[in-house]
Amino acid sequence: MSYVIDRRLSGKNKSTVNRQRFLRRYREHIKKAVEEAVSRRSITDMEHGEQISIPGRDIDEPVLHHGSGGRRTIVHPGNKEFIAGEHIPRPPGGGGGKGGGKASNTGEGMDEFVFQITQEEFLDFMFEDLELPNLVKRHLTGADTFKTVRAGISNVGNPSRINIVRTLRSAHARRIALSGSSRSRLREALAELERLKREEPDNLGDIQAMETEIGRLRAHIARLPFLDTFDLKYNLLVKQPNPSSKAVMFCLMDVSGSMTQATKDVAKRFFILLYLFLKRSYDKIDVVFIRHHTSAKEVDEEEFFYSRETGGTIVSSALKLMQEIMAERYPINEWNIYGAQASDGDNWNDDSPICRDILMKQIMPFVQYFTYVEITPREHQALWFEYEQVCESFEDTFAQQQLVSAADIYPVFRELFQRRLVT
Repeated sequence: MSYVIDRRLSGKNKSTVNRQRFLRRYREHIKKAVEEAVSRRSITDMEHGEQISIPGRDIDEPVLHHGSGGRRTIVHPGNKEFIAGEHIPRPPGGGGGKGGGKASNTGEGMDEFVFQITQEEFLDFMFEDLELPNLVKRHLTGADTFKTVRAGISNVGNPSRINIVRTLRSAHARRIALSGSSRSRLREALAELERLKREEPDNLGDIQAMETEIGRLRAHIARLPFLDTFDLKYNLLVKQPNPSSKAVMFCLMDVSGSMTQATKDVAKRFFILLYLFLKRSYDKIDVVFIRHHTSAKEVDEEEFFYSRETGGTIVSSALKLMQEIMAERYPINEWNIYGAQASDGDNWNDDSPICRDILMKQIMPFVQYFTYVEITPREHQALWFEYEQVCESFEDTFAQQQLVSAADIYPVFRELFQRRLVT
């Protein structure tokens, strides 16, 4: 007798299935914790993991155990202090296990269950059920992703892909085709032999000749192989291009002098959240960053989030630059075009109607979706009211929201990019 002892170390992902089941079970707790984390985090750690706490009372597991068995007769004594329907007061004292309370000599409880979710899990919960609205497949860019699909039957292939049913069917058809005439002659010979034995039993010469012919026909049929290489059939699998949509997102941020550092920080948080969402959810997407004060400039990611340049406020400069880039690099018949604009609402008064006209005539008819976020705790400025006219004309493809503080970023973001049901 031999024994095999497995001394291999356990893999690092040995509990992956259990972890996924655990995350599904406590999804509501985790989503709430993720929403709170997004509102309090700084720009630099927006995409890191998070420590999640779940109350101890919510992680109780059902327990299976053996009963006492048999028939039992028990007499339960009554209770002189309470009667049915009375409410028992909560025991005094702390003991919740969360800390922060005063010392007590009574009470008991259970600490909260605390665990860490990874960066990937954090982003999964943060962007759950979000998508770019009105995304259509205007241009198929096929060459980098494929999916394997069935493409019928082939006469050559890998032995692991052999189709047994089709192979046996082919072999059976081949044997019928090659031995059809021999089987017909065999049936005739057998009938003739039976007739000779019944009507001419003394005709031994013809009987022996017929028996020899029957033996020859049976040997010929038996020589046909049950399975020939010609009969083998294989499932044919081919790689089919998986088409994807091309999309571009224009990010327009106001960096004028009226934007305080706190306001800029909220705008950057919003755009970082948008940037993470786009890069994580879509493989084929371009992001164009535009900063503007009195003039607009296309910048890279680093300059967009960390440059300290400032100046006056002419919002139309950013919209004009966006329209120029659209016409030059992103044909509307090939690209799904999106725009997101963040500002404090302050603008040169004569410029707000120009912004409205540029949006309504040169941008909105050609984009899939455009969002405007106004970051201000006070009443709306002229730009907001001009954009309300745009919203009335393009209610399905234009949306505007107000942000007061960093805590509003995530709820507003989910409202803007919530997955719509297709009707």
